[in-house]
Amino acid sequence: MSGKDQFTMHNREDKHALQDAEIKSSLKHIRNKLLVMSGKGGVGKSSVAAYLAVSLARKGYKVGLMDVDLHGPSIPRLLGLKGALQPSSRPGKAIPVRSMPNLEVMSIESMLGENKDVATIWRGPIKIGVIRQFISDIDWSDLDYLIIDSPPGTGDEPLTVAQTIPDALAVVVTTPQEVSLADVRKSISFCRQVKMEILGIVENMSGLQCPHCGKEIELFGARGGELLAEKEGIPLLGKLPLDPEVVSYGDSGRAMGLVENELPFAKAFEKIVEAVIARTNRTGEKTLEAAPR
Repeated sequence: MSGKDQFTMHNREDKHALQDAEIKSSLKHIRNKLLVMSGKGGVGKSSVAAYLAVSLARKGYKVGLMDVDLHGPSIPRLLGLKGALQPSSRPGKAIPVRSMPNLEVMSIESMLGENKDVATIWRGPIKIGVIRQFISDIDWSDLDYLIIDSPPGTGDEPLTVAQTIPDALAVVVTTPQEVSLADVRKSISFCRQVKMEILGIVENMSGLQCPHCGKEIELFGARGGELLAEKEGIPLLGKLPLDPEVVSYGDSGRAMGLVENELPFAKAFEKIVEAVIARTNRTGEKTLEAAPR
C-alpha cells in the first residue's frame, strides 16, 4: 500500500471515529428511541410513526421524528410540513424542521429543494452514511422520544439504526392478514438477531365499521396481529380500525387534526400511546428545558 493510500485510509478512519463521537453525544440527549418498522409496505407504518410523534408531543413530551425511508419519505406530507433545514449556531450542525412547538422532524425531503418528486437513487453505503448524518449532524433538542420511521423490510435502513442506536426499541406494525404476518415474523427474527428489544406490536386495519348498519367488517381477517403477539410472547400495544377518514387526514397533511377528534381510530390510537408511555417507563417524566442551540 502506498503512502497516499495509507493516508486516505487513516483519514477515513479519523472521520468515522469523529462521527461516532458525535453520534454518541447526540444520543445522550434522547431518553427513548423507538424504531417503527414493518415486514411489508402498505400496512400504515409511516402513519403510525407520525401519529405517535404528534400524540406524544400533544401530551407535552419533547419529540423528534426521524424519517429514514430515504426512497419514499412520507412523513413531511403526512404532517403538512413545509420549509427546509436551517443552520445551527453550532458549527457543522443543522436544525430540524419544527412541526409543533415540541416536535422536530428530519426527513430527506427537507433537503431536496423545490422538486419533492425527484427519485433518490442510492446504494447501501450512501444510505448508511446519510442515516448516520441524520443523527450526528442534526442539532436535536433534549428529547423524551425520538421516533424513527423506517422503510419496510430488514434492509440497510433498520440495520443501520440497530447498529447506530443500540438501545432503540422496535414498534412493529402489521395488518391481520397472513401475507403481512409472514413478513412480520421476519421482522421479529431480525430484531432478535440484532438484539433489539421489541416494545410491542400494533395491529392496523383490524376492521371496518359499516357506515350503514354499524357492523364490523373484517376486510383483512381477524386477530392476526393479536395471535402473533401471543405466540411470540410480545406485547400487543393495540389494534387500530380501518377508517376512510384516516386517508383523508393523511393526504391533506392534517395528522394533528386526526388525533384531536373523536373518531374510533383516534380513541384506539390514544390507548396505544398510553401503552407506549407505560412501557417506556417515562410516565410523568418530561424534559424541563431544551438543549441550547
